[in-house]
This record gives sequence, C-alpha cells and structure tokens, in this order.
Amino acid sequence: QGQLEESGGGLVQAGDSLKLSCRASGWSFSGQAFSTYIVGWFRQAGGKDREFVAVTSWLGDNSEYADSVKGRFTISRDNTKNMVYLQMNSLNSEDTATYFCAARADVNLVTNPSEFKYWGQGTQVTVSS
Repeated sequence: QGQLEESGGGLVQAGDSLKLSCRASGWSFSGQAFSTYIVGWFRQAGGKDREFVAVTSWLGDNSEYADSVKGRFTISRDNTKNMVYLQMNSLNSEDTATYFCAARADVNLVTNPSEFKYWGQGTQVTVSS
C-alpha cells in the first residue's frame, strides 16, 4: 500500500522561502499508479482545523490554491519520481503550521481534506516574525 512522506519543513523568517517535498513510495494500491492520484497540500496550526492549501491534477497541469496562499505558493509534481512539491514564498507568521500532503484517486480536483484517503505524517513549518 502506498505511503506518503513529507520533508523540507523548518524554521524560517518572515519573507523567506521554503520548498516542501512529498514522496510517494510503494504505490500500487488496487493497481493504480501514483500518477492517477490527485495530490493536495494541507496544513494545521495549533488548535485549528486542518485546512486546504493547494491541490494538483494527475499531470500537474491544473491546480487550485487557497486564497490565503494564492500568488505566493506553487504546487508541482514529478510523476517520474513520484514526487509532489510545494514552493512557498513570502512566508509570514500565519503560514506557521504542520503541512501534510494527501492523495486521492480522482479525476477532479478536491479541496476538502476529509475526502483524501492517504496522508503523510506532516512536516513542521515555523515562520518567525
């Protein structure tokens, strides 16, 4: 069964950039390749609900972003490496959270975290002001 693993989190200052990575391994669930899953990034700050950040289509040619990150974050994927990335620029303290990647077998983009079945363990991003 497939697994997701995030990396790239850390402590940065406001205005800095950070690139998160999500690696999929062992992806053979029901014979579906990772490239047939949409992948989203979500985040959860202390005491708050998990919220949508960005999602990308199978080929990475279509994506959606939360209004709070639009223009600052970019999601991308490399299916040859089973990797999905989240480039985060102009970070601010409100971006501080644990970031998760998640996968869903779907054609359409989905932004509701409850509809994603596969999740990584998360990577912490802390932005100091």
